[in-house]
Amino acid sequence: MLTEELKAKVRRAQVNEMTEHVIYHELAAAVNVREHRDILEKISAEELRHYNVFHGLTQENAGPDRVKVLFFVFLGRAFGLNFALRLLESGEDTAQDAYGELRQVSPEIDAIVRDEKEHEMHLLDMVDEERLQYAGSMVLGLNDALVELTGALVGFTLALQNARLVAIVGLITGIAASMSMASAEYLSTKQEETAKNPLKASMYTGAAYVLTVAFLVLPYFIFTNLFVCLSWVVLGSLAIVFFFTFYISVAKNMDFRKRFLEMAGLSLAIAAVNFGIGLAIRKVSGIDV
Repeated sequence: MLTEELKAKVRRAQVNEMTEHVIYHELAAAVNVREHRDILEKISAEELRHYNVFHGLTQENAGPDRVKVLFFVFLGRAFGLNFALRLLESGEDTAQDAYGELRQVSPEIDAIVRDEKEHEMHLLDMVDEERLQYAGSMVLGLNDALVELTGALVGFTLALQNARLVAIVGLITGIAASMSMASAEYLSTKQEETAKNPLKASMYTGAAYVLTVAFLVLPYFIFTNLFVCLSWVVLGSLAIVFFFTFYISVAKNMDFRKRFLEMAGLSLAIAAVNFGIGLAIRKVSGIDV
């Protein structure tokens, strides 16, 4: 006989299993690689079997968490299957701990915990997405754009004191630099012994650079207040570093904290140096645009 407390825990586990059953099924439908689709469908079927075990204990039906389903299906389609699966599996450790408390309820709980661990082992190695093969190229474009353009915009702002002029100069500088970086990545990849396509590598680098440039320059076209524009550049740079580092860290199972502090620290240090240079040039030259 289940106590009310245990029954509530079993019911939560039941909802969790139904939710993951639907998530894996929906993600499988969006996958083009047959091997990946078969694995996802197999795991989806196992999650349904787990649900039925818990259903036998509660004798109650439970639907999936629709918000969680929509969230992970969106992540899988927008940011890649690898990212969505690793993020989903990061929550499995918590689920396994919770299921450990339910071992007294049914001997089948141990089998469920083993299945969850096998899921993780399968999923971590199953996906080899193109976008992750070119992650280094994206990091190169993003990092260079943040370090170079953040510092340049701060320096331009202090030296020129005109938002629209800073926007134009920054945009020209950024586009020219993106083409330079893309061509350098093309030549570099071509010389490497790698399966990466040099043209695709250069496109990933250039695209990451241009998108970063557009985001950082945007406030100078919208606002006239230079303080607002500078705040956007600094905070925007940190936001880009945070989200991109989080994405790469999850998708490639890397240390988020170390990579974030490294990229953020470098960008802010360069911005501070250029702030000083821009201020010095303005005072020495007496420029007043």
